[in-house]
Amino acid sequence: MKVINSMEKGVKDMLVKKGVELLSKDPEKNMDKIFDLLRRTIRDKESLKMVDEVESYYNDIPSIHEYIQNILKTTDKKCIEKLFTNFFANAAWYGMPKRAKLLEEKGIKTPFTILLSPSMRCNLRCKGCYAANYSKEDDIPYEEVDRIVKEAREIGIYYFVILGGEPFFNEYMLDIYEKYNDVIFTPFTNGTLFDEKLADKIRDLGNVIPMFSLEGFEEETDARRGKGIFNKVMHGMDLLRERGVLFGVSSATGRHNVDTVSSQEFIDMLIKKGSKMSWYFIYMPVGDDPDFDSMLTPEQRLMLGERVRKIRNTKPYFAIDFFNDAPYVGGCIAGKFYCHINSKEDVEPCIFAHFATDNLKGKPLIDVFKGSFFKELRNRQPYNDNLLLPCMMIDNPEVVREVVDKVGAKPTDKGAEMMIKNEEFKHNLDKLAKDFKPYAEKAWKEQFNSTGNYDMSKG
Repeated sequence: MKVINSMEKGVKDMLVKKGVELLSKDPEKNMDKIFDLLRRTIRDKESLKMVDEVESYYNDIPSIHEYIQNILKTTDKKCIEKLFTNFFANAAWYGMPKRAKLLEEKGIKTPFTILLSPSMRCNLRCKGCYAANYSKEDDIPYEEVDRIVKEAREIGIYYFVILGGEPFFNEYMLDIYEKYNDVIFTPFTNGTLFDEKLADKIRDLGNVIPMFSLEGFEEETDARRGKGIFNKVMHGMDLLRERGVLFGVSSATGRHNVDTVSSQEFIDMLIKKGSKMSWYFIYMPVGDDPDFDSMLTPEQRLMLGERVRKIRNTKPYFAIDFFNDAPYVGGCIAGKFYCHINSKEDVEPCIFAHFATDNLKGKPLIDVFKGSFFKELRNRQPYNDNLLLPCMMIDNPEVVREVVDKVGAKPTDKGAEMMIKNEEFKHNLDKLAKDFKPYAEKAWKEQFNSTGNYDMSKG
């Protein structure tokens, strides 16, 4: 068995090397060879289907063709190499069989990616944020982060999203990125700490893809984060674009900025700055001081999905809507394809679901995935036949109450405690779900044919 595994690894390494060679020589002209190489190296039907779909999109949709060509032409060769080897080869090709073997032989379902908050400290004091309450003593120690990443690799997880707090405010994370150079890391950053030295370091590492947080243009961003912050973010983007570093933008989207962050003017500005993708996260009633008034109205929530789909279909840019894109992935995927480890080392289903049954202090990472919490969530997913109602908290609030009660999960912050114990808060959640449901049902039928297949002729 060891000989066979060694031979398979040798073949994989050779094919990955060939892919890197094609990308480094003339990637724009070698795309057909790269797609062919992927087909020859991938065995499972789902992944092969995905490769065929991407190639079809690349050949048939001008905006996607332009998008991929832009990445290949403007990105530093080492960054392209790391994207190919760490994400496509390690996380997908090497990692998937490892994770599948664990599921088949031991019944342990491990996620594709881990969201990790090593620290909640930050250099900013944004309105509504409680990062100022944390000190260096509240960080996860370097040795623990090192252990978590190491154990994750051993079970086939090669992709980490780094949250906080401000990831670049935490001194040791650059050492982690450098040590685990076969892993891809995506830190979500406020963008204020970038200078020539940091930009050079990220380019040289190659395996770090920052996501800049923006609430909109200067007016919207500075109103929450402080005067001059928007221009600092723009400067950080300029530094990375000049060096060919891949980066994107994350937008916390609420009632007062949804029109701005989803506008053509905003996306055109981001494309010009060198951003390659945007992730939209709608404002959620979570944390120590939940605010329902900042949430999107039902009309705005669906409008965001329509605009994001239009961006993908018409712009050389990739946009993801965390909620409205649920139909493409089968509903909520928290606890199935990803999980969140907070700064206390509690393991939560996602960044919004602040409940946990396990803490990693003194516990191997794999033991968490043996537990009942994530298994119960997976058994219930999707929580609704209408995949535009994916969330167990704001769309199907009875689910979070039932699951937490059944598995004995504990709230990890005040907002989560209110979600299951405060009657007024529970009533507000129920009303929120009830009010959104008729809008979601109409859109599910008219835009997704009640199946999850989006009708592109309608948007």
